[in-house]
Amino acid sequence: MLESIWNFIIDFVSKPDQVLISIIEKYNNWVYVFLFVVIFAETGLIVASFLMPFLPGDALIFTIGLLAQEESLNIYVIIPLLMFAAVLGDNVNYYVGKRFGDYIMNSEKDRFIKKSHIEKAKIFFDKNGKNSIIIARFVPVVRTIVPFLCGSTRVKYPTFLTFSIIGAFLWVGVIGLLGYNLGKIQWVKDNLEYMIWGIIILANIPLIKQIFFSKKKEV
Repeated sequence: MLESIWNFIIDFVSKPDQVLISIIEKYNNWVYVFLFVVIFAETGLIVASFLMPFLPGDALIFTIGLLAQEESLNIYVIIPLLMFAAVLGDNVNYYVGKRFGDYIMNSEKDRFIKKSHIEKAKIFFDKNGKNSIIIARFVPVVRTIVPFLCGSTRVKYPTFLTFSIIGAFLWVGVIGLLGYNLGKIQWVKDNLEYMIWGIIILANIPLIKQIFFSKKKEV
């Protein structure tokens, strides 16, 4: 199954619109369920940061917006649906952190999540405070771990929920509508692969910088 997921990610990065169109043609409205599950998994399943650290959430949302502009997807359905998926994922992750955080983080082996990922997310969380709940939305791996950390460190739930909703609104809304509007430009459609790579690189810059500077300090 893991191999199939990686193959999907590779195919998606090289031809995202074609991959999603093929899914739409094959499964029709079930594509909404599929996309809901993907966004939920990226934000709600802490194990996702261990198995699939670079899920293409940002690029996926951008492509979804582009296809909505072409009316392959309904913009008025998909954007609110994915916002809900992101908030629901955060809440599941928050509960897991609150209920099992101490056990998972104190486990001697990386059974559920890489300790290095937790440490990097902790640095990010300590640096940005509660705003990290919003900022983390745009950073792969970190967006999966921060809700977990909020639960394990007992961040007040009303505060967490408020920031989670704002983050989901900005993440899905801004990137999705960006794809929707840029999708009107033919150059973007013709060079979508490069756009996707650009989004993935930009999204991972904070993580790359953190890894680079942490290694530099060790030296």
